[in-house]
Amino acid sequence: MTADTLASPIPTLGRGHKFRFDQVRGAWVILGPERMFVPDEHAVEVLKLIDGTRSVDAIAADLAARFAAPAEQIRADVQTMLADLASRGAVKL
Repeated sequence: MTADTLASPIPTLGRGHKFRFDQVRGAWVILGPERMFVPDEHAVEVLKLIDGTRSVDAIAADLAARFAAPAEQIRADVQTMLADLASRGAVKL
């Protein structure tokens, strides 16, 4: 484990969770054991970038570049959102 990995975790979906587009609802969802989350459009953009190789910092940098937004603000928002999902077991940090 490198210093970069310690400074910026690499998020993955929680055990038994899947992120997919639900045709019936017409929305992206996180499906987990006996529960489902319907993320908002901002969370969907973050979740699409979770691939098990990108760090939180890399995800934030990608979004900041794509949306021409302040990198520090994006990073803070991404960290807050992922921490919330991690507390529910939907994401592992």
